[in-house]
Amino acid sequence: MEADFSISTDYQEHFNPRDYLETYYGAGSGLFFSDGYLQFILKNLFKTFTSGGVHGDIAIEIGSGASIHTFLSACESFREIIATDYSDRNRQELEAWLKKEPGAFDWSAVVKLACEMEGDRDKWMQKEAKVRGTVIRLLKCDVTRSNPLEPLLLPAADCLLSFLCLQAACKDKDSFYCALKNISSLLKPGGYLITGGVLGSSCYTVGEKKFSGFPLHKEFLEKAIPETGYELLQLITQPHINPAPITLANYYGHFFILARKKDDNLPPRT
Repeated sequence: MEADFSISTDYQEHFNPRDYLETYYGAGSGLFFSDGYLQFILKNLFKTFTSGGVHGDIAIEIGSGASIHTFLSACESFREIIATDYSDRNRQELEAWLKKEPGAFDWSAVVKLACEMEGDRDKWMQKEAKVRGTVIRLLKCDVTRSNPLEPLLLPAADCLLSFLCLQAACKDKDSFYCALKNISSLLKPGGYLITGGVLGSSCYTVGEKKFSGFPLHKEFLEKAIPETGYELLQLITQPHINPAPITLANYYGHFFILARKKDDNLPPRT
């Protein structure tokens, strides 16, 4: 399942966000439901944000795509969330859900799952309302730029979220390191980076189109995070429950990372 590395124009011209959402997040049929990815990410986000240490005024998600699942716990810990993505169509699809437009993707199964983890599945409608009230901006982002939100200059965030983005945007070790350093420019010293994704994936399929990515492995991540200016606090991995069909993707597991941007004025976290 080899593919030429996807360039930015592929995502602008060929990436269909609705096909992606139905394939990977669709209730009852989505791959990320059946292989345990969603459960793994939601559980670790919930634990991270209820621990009390990760909170603040502003969180920025790098590469939100058309997805909302990472906001479901974060909205309880931050006053404002800024969503970002490179693809115009992804931002349009996400905006449709945020504005409750007719025909927007139905996230209710994922929201109910997150609420069940928090102890009250029946509060899913309140959760959706909380997300819509907390995600206050939706911006274009390019992680290959030293300021990924150029030309905007925003106040430094308390937390960065990024899931499945950097491995899709980067083609090798050097570009991955560069992207990590670029997004770090948006984060306060001492602020938190929360990231995750799939292990070993070199490509994935949306509709009839294959998109490539940089395969990530635990050993590489253990080096890359500290070497790009972060204190690695937590790196959790798990194998997938049901292997993805080879026609869709070629990953073998999932990862979740909590890290803190180094600040000489702060002692190491224990």
